[in-house]
Amino acid sequence: MLAHDAFAHDTDDMLIQARKLSGETFSILINLSGRRRFTSQRVVLYAVLASQGHDNAVRTALDALALFRDAHDALVNGNDELPGIFCNELKDAYFGAQQGDVRIRAFIRLAEDTLAALNTGKRDAPKLLAQLIECATPLLNVLNKITQVYEELSKRHASQMKKHLRSVMSDIESIAKQARMVSFNAQIVAARAGQAGREFAVVAGVLSTITAEIDELVREAMGTSG
Repeated sequence: MLAHDAFAHDTDDMLIQARKLSGETFSILINLSGRRRFTSQRVVLYAVLASQGHDNAVRTALDALALFRDAHDALVNGNDELPGIFCNELKDAYFGAQQGDVRIRAFIRLAEDTLAALNTGKRDAPKLLAQLIECATPLLNVLNKITQVYEELSKRHASQMKKHLRSVMSDIESIAKQARMVSFNAQIVAARAGQAGREFAVVAGVLSTITAEIDELVREAMGTSG
């Protein structure tokens, strides 16, 4: 298989997987990505407070760091509810030129070392804290860009689902139109058959009612999807 073909096949597989995701899943992905932004800043804030001797600041920072790490692992590796990396945009955001995954995991290691040093009063604690503070803003920029990717993917997914729904509704509408024609012809045949066609007329009438209900459902669905 040529490199271009392999890339196309990989892209198709990812698109298929993306279509299987629900709107609720995309909301969870966006919330988790947003949580990383909040908790990363919380880690740095409480590390600073810990350096100033505030009670329980290290513990609070460690709790925030655990939330940060868990959210990142779920977004990258996936779990029973989340798909992990499921498209090329995310692959590029985490493992491309921006090196999102490398930078995020470097922050986690630095935060762990800083909090451990602060907790035990090590001499290098101020130096580690300064490094942690220095990387906070660049990391936030990375996290913001990744969150924007999730938001854009969610918008695209919603648009695709609407298009798919419209396509399905169009197919149903076409089938209903054909059913109406069958019903109309059946009623004519039943009328010509007189008494013998009475039962046939009942069936044709029921079919006509069903198609009318289908038309109403299609109109409601199309209105909702718009």
